[in-house]
Amino acid sequence: MNRQNFALISTSLAALLTAACGGDDSSDATPLPASATNAVSTYSQIVYASYQDSLTAAEELDAALAAFIATPSAATHQAAQTAWLASREPYLQTEVYRFYQGPIDAEDGPEGLLNAWPLDENHIDYVVGDDDAGIINDLQMTIDAATLEAQNEAPPGDKNISTGYHAVEFLLWGQDMNPNGPGQRPFTDYVTGGSGTAANQGRRGQYLSTASELLVEHLQSLVDAWAPNDPDNYRAEFEAEAPAVGLSRILSGMTILSAFETGGERLQAALDARDQEEEHSCFSDNTHRDMVQDVRGVQNVWLGAYRRLDGTTLSGPSLRDVVATTDADLARDVTAKIAASLTLAEALQRFELEIAPGNTAGNARVIALIDSLREQGDLLDRTFELYGLTRIQDPQP
Repeated sequence: MNRQNFALISTSLAALLTAACGGDDSSDATPLPASATNAVSTYSQIVYASYQDSLTAAEELDAALAAFIATPSAATHQAAQTAWLASREPYLQTEVYRFYQGPIDAEDGPEGLLNAWPLDENHIDYVVGDDDAGIINDLQMTIDAATLEAQNEAPPGDKNISTGYHAVEFLLWGQDMNPNGPGQRPFTDYVTGGSGTAANQGRRGQYLSTASELLVEHLQSLVDAWAPNDPDNYRAEFEAEAPAVGLSRILSGMTILSAFETGGERLQAALDARDQEEEHSCFSDNTHRDMVQDVRGVQNVWLGAYRRLDGTTLSGPSLRDVVATTDADLARDVTAKIAASLTLAEALQRFELEIAPGNTAGNARVIALIDSLREQGDLLDRTFELYGLTRIQDPQP
């Protein structure tokens, strides 16, 4: 997401949270049930657990990358790619915690350093037609954490992404010039000693290692922000707020991720462009999983349940329980619509083919998911109305 769209969201959120603090004077508003406090607590537990899992998966990715850089081979390259794919599964479920100026995307939050996209490949490394492009091939530029962070979204545009999941993805897969699969970067791009492909193989390995270390560092900051029993972190502040404010934040993330970010920025924009460069995970062809896990994250929050990497399930009083106390029909409809969206997301096939001109069935699958996510956003908006909170109107790109 670019900074202009984020600014629009921030403006809307500021209005919502100001109104939520004082409530709505509408005579149609229903007081929040006492269970709202418990639902906010369950949310905090799920946020913390899913960020912990994201950190664990990133640490496993970091170990796989270190092994690959130390001994580049087809096997270690494949293991690193597999670890990257695995690391995305828990992280994507955390995107529902965005869009209310919490730790992930406050002004100083790490979201733009973790998951910014789309990415101009030639900001990082060589591309077809330009073997000398990017930070890696600029021998005057030091490769370290400070440099990569400074170069992220550096002028002239916010597509100059240098850190995060998608930077690592590009460094593992390379440009996706393959019509029948993901990018085909050879492992020999990392082989030093004169027998490798491309140039500056050692710098490429250093870049990959540094980007991975930053990924772990930024995820650790989110784990710390949501850790229990810390009176000075964000979670303590979040749980001390009035339940109406907490629910406003929670619903903001659910609504905007559903209808605007996933349904609009990631699905509608890609379908309109018919361009694989608009895919969220275009280098690895993993975009279909991005959609599934984004929707699953919304479902986790709504149901108050999260399945951890170790197979255990964390659950507690939920937002669904709160709404069902007041409007059982609305709670039922939201539950059914989120489940339907998840089924439609799981039906997506390779995304670059789904959005291709002439793929009538694939286009229809994407459109069906877009429509479902917009309906999902509308239903979630009704919860704002139900409790007299100010409803967010989805920002326009």
